Amino acid sequence: MAHLLMVESWVGAMSRLLPRAIREGGHEFTFLTRDLHHYLRSAPEGAAHPLLGARNVLTADTNDLETLLPYIERLHSALGFDGVITSCDYYLPAVARIAGHLGLPGPAPEAVESACRKDATRQVLAAAGLPGPRFAVCADRSEAAAAAAEIGYPLVLKPVDLCAGMFVRRVDDEAELARAYRALDGFPVNARGQRRAPVVLLEELLHGPEVSVETVTFDGTTQVVGVTDKSVGGAPAFIETGHMFPAALPAADTAAAGETARQAIEALGLDGVVAHTEIKLTPDGPRLIEVNPRPAGNRITELIRHVTGVDIAAAAVDVAIGQRPDLCIRDTGLRSAAIGFLVPQSTGVLEEIDGADLVRKAPGVLEVQLADPGKPVKAAGSNNEYLGHVMAGDAEGPAARRYVEALLSELRPRVVNR
Repeated sequence: MAHLLMVESWVGAMSRLLPRAIREGGHEFTFLTRDLHHYLRSAPEGAAHPLLGARNVLTADTNDLETLLPYIERLHSALGFDGVITSCDYYLPAVARIAGHLGLPGPAPEAVESACRKDATRQVLAAAGLPGPRFAVCADRSEAAAAAAEIGYPLVLKPVDLCAGMFVRRVDDEAELARAYRALDGFPVNARGQRRAPVVLLEELLHGPEVSVETVTFDGTTQVVGVTDKSVGGAPAFIETGHMFPAALPAADTAAAGETARQAIEALGLDGVVAHTEIKLTPDGPRLIEVNPRPAGNRITELIRHVTGVDIAAAAVDVAIGQRPDLCIRDTGLRSAAIGFLVPQSTGVLEEIDGADLVRKAPGVLEVQLADPGKPVKAAGSNNEYLGHVMAGDAEGPAARRYVEALLSELRPRVVNR
């Protein structure tokens, strides 16, 4: 039995899947957070968040690495950790530093830091000769305007260190660039109290379908578990509206996406990680969007498990303790699985979601999770504002996405202003 230290977490799917994987693996964990109420608030009324079922729940300033490292060193001498883990992007670099400091398994901290900074990723991959979009790292608005004129519109403006598509915007001219820049300027601190880096990334807009490649890298070898497709809406934002696993692609495209992800992971120097690498399949070949050195969010890991039997959350636990994960594919009876998200179009208060009972009773449905009446609703600008999701499988072939989209069309949120 291993004892893991979990430093913070997202409060979405992975905050439940990782504790489950730890328990099912016969292990235990200590949970360390700077703000316990962040997790208490996210649990349904009358229920405890699974993270709080840890062997120990401790508080410390997880944003201050200088004081955190000696504190965790003292904890380690008393509790004996076998690995360090998190699901939250904002703490991946800290976790890598902690693992290195304690001599525990984990990727090189410098590699994780480069992967978690979109500008650093671009620079590392360009230096390695991997093809990507034209880009510029800009320190202020005038620098961005000059770079935009040189690269040419349309462009994508990105913060270099935020997640879930926050403030990522397509910009078609200088006026839109100024608006996107102003919006980002109004968000100087992320949701975990960390100050955002004061630079932006401008990229050439890439065209083509978007996919993600789910991989596990262990002992210097990267294994591609599969390729997931992605639908995107909400322009000029880039909001993920659904996924299907496996992506319905020609075999050559699937192989090319997997090889692009493998090369990017190698160029970044990542090892001992589960990764979720986002790629555009352009007419000129695959182009990398970003490498996330942690399991996929938006329940993609569950799509994979339903189709292949491979538990990506369990693989993340295994690599965190230096154990080779089980990635053997099993026959689950499903050939594809898809998820679709209910994306709000207006702001107000949710009165009801009509059609929910019909969708829950539909054959082939794997999950339905919907927001409760009374929830404050905000017109979506990122992947943080969903009203719920529907997941379903197809036992015959790649039709799960079409089925999920049909089910979603039956759901009609009633949002009212009060």
